[in-house]
Amino acid sequence: MKKIKVIIVDDERLSREELKRALKVYEDFVLIGEAENADVAKDLIETKMPDLIFLDIQMPEKSGFDLLESLDSVPAVLFTTAYNQYAVQAFEVNALDYLMKPIREERFAKAIEKIRNTISMKSSFNNAETKDRKIFIKDGEKRFFIQLNEIYLIESLENYTRLFFQEKKALQRRSLRQWEEILDENIFFRINRTEIVNIKYIQEVNRTIGGRLEVKLKTGELLEVSNRQSVKFKNLNGI
Repeated sequence: MKKIKVIIVDDERLSREELKRALKVYEDFVLIGEAENADVAKDLIETKMPDLIFLDIQMPEKSGFDLLESLDSVPAVLFTTAYNQYAVQAFEVNALDYLMKPIREERFAKAIEKIRNTISMKSSFNNAETKDRKIFIKDGEKRFFIQLNEIYLIESLENYTRLFFQEKKALQRRSLRQWEEILDENIFFRINRTEIVNIKYIQEVNRTIGGRLEVKLKTGELLEVSNRQSVKFKNLNGI
């Protein structure tokens, strides 16, 4: 049976101990770390790369949502909370599941079975790491878990970028350069100074009178490729 690597993130020691006791029954779940705040958790997650995090939503200074937003890649998440309002928000962002504190044994068992099934399904796909890589984004009161390959356009707006995905859009405090560092260059291409496109969403490529390229996305956007990037795009795609 596949071992599932787990990190517990909760500012309350007793809550962490409660989860650790509950996990001991399940031999395929291996605890590889715990953290009492978002900053320590971020370092642990990026270093140890868990399959799953048990995450308290409400913590001092930075919430569980703040932690997720700071990660370049988000593992499976099971929220823990003592507040019903946060449980509702957890479902709105398509979390794997949520547990209300104090945690009931039978409810924990159901969550564990759901986790097993979900992670098992992910492991059955080829290139799962690329296909299923997720990020968490927050735009005002809206929160989303999305797969990176669902993003079809990123545009720069001074200190922000706007993401386009699933017929939605959201503002993020990241630069295009920061996005380039985490995106797969085989899927995403920076067409000019202010825009990155997902090449799988390109429907047409046309030449303009000046020799530049113009791309039309499946979602309808018509975008101009800069001179420099037109040359690079032609070389990469044999145009």
